[in-house]
Amino acid sequence: MTNLSRRVFLKTTTAAFVAASLATPALAADPIILGIPAAQSGPVGVADHQDWTNGAMMAIEEINAAGGVKGRPIEAKIIDLDMLSPEGNVAGIQALIEGGAHAIASAFTIIPQPAMDTAAPSGIPYVHGNTSSVNVDLFKSDKEKYRNIFQLDVPEVWYGTGFVRFMSSLRDSGQWKPKNNKVHIVQGQISYTQMISQATQKEIAASNGGWEVAAVTDIQFPVQDWAPVIRALQDTDAGAIMIDHWIAAELAAFAQQYAYDPVPGALVYLQYGPSQPEFLDLAAGAGEGMVWGTVYGVYADKIGSAFREKYRAKYPGTMGMVYTGGGYDAVKILAQAWESVEDPSKFDDVGNYIRGMNYRGINGLYKIDPETNSGVSFPNMTNDPEGGQAHLFFQVQNNEHTIVAPKEFAQAPFKLAPWM
Repeated sequence: MTNLSRRVFLKTTTAAFVAASLATPALAADPIILGIPAAQSGPVGVADHQDWTNGAMMAIEEINAAGGVKGRPIEAKIIDLDMLSPEGNVAGIQALIEGGAHAIASAFTIIPQPAMDTAAPSGIPYVHGNTSSVNVDLFKSDKEKYRNIFQLDVPEVWYGTGFVRFMSSLRDSGQWKPKNNKVHIVQGQISYTQMISQATQKEIAASNGGWEVAAVTDIQFPVQDWAPVIRALQDTDAGAIMIDHWIAAELAAFAQQYAYDPVPGALVYLQYGPSQPEFLDLAAGAGEGMVWGTVYGVYADKIGSAFREKYRAKYPGTMGMVYTGGGYDAVKILAQAWESVEDPSKFDDVGNYIRGMNYRGINGLYKIDPETNSGVSFPNMTNDPEGGQAHLFFQVQNNEHTIVAPKEFAQAPFKLAPWM
């Protein structure tokens, strides 16, 4: 499904769901307003935000069909978010506050602080999947000011730490015999990718020679041509390659160029971006054997598989593997919080419920760390598989995303890629 058709589909289905929720005779006329700031245009983030909104609307439809929250329907108020500018973030969040939102549920913003600073004085519960250290640092700087803002997943630094641990696990288990211990990092220039790269390098340094950084190659968005990068990868001839970039279309372009001239034997890891629907569609088979990860992904267990089936029936086409479950879980969490309090307008009470929750959703176990107001990651932060959200590693197998680690949630073993 193209970006345009998916966007049209989202808007039409969103309108239908909202209309249906308000027309349900059994529900009270006074709705609970959920604000969803979602980028519907622009160069980045649209697919993720569509996934989040689709998942959220699924949850809203289910809750309203079951009688709503204490007889009140949930009504989604969706605004088009310009998340690439501070002013756009401020305007989007402010519009939802002024529109009477009882809570805000957001996939992410590229520039977190303006959104957080706008939401904070209102006290409105604001849940999101920013995957950002900026959120954690801001919360730590003033826990009272930002008490109502919850990062449902964990900071991006765990991508770097977890990737090195994943490589070690593959090597130590005998699933992969690296040709050398070198890692070539290709890094984007935004804060998100820089933090991941730094965490990766730090974890490699801590391996005491188990791994070494062979080279770090910088890229700038948008990447017009991957050929120079691929030549640099061939010159280094590292056993592992990390493409620290998150734009699905550009990673698909990398996969297509790499497939024609790969680095023999190398493990190729694409950071997060293949989770977006466009990757498999645009890579057209060239991503076969490549690995990617997410600290916030849709499980393939009984709960996750049932969700996948429902989602694909409602939204035909390639399914996103991260924010679909994230948006669905966010609404379910808020609904539970609203059920537990006397009035959804009692924002602090709702926030206190979220702070103390243990909610098992599509994307794992949601538990808020009081020191960070963000989630907990397995196995990065806890040894309990049901103590947090699993850092999932997927491999493209038969042109499908297949979970290969951690073993507790794996669908299939890791397979050597065609060039390996």
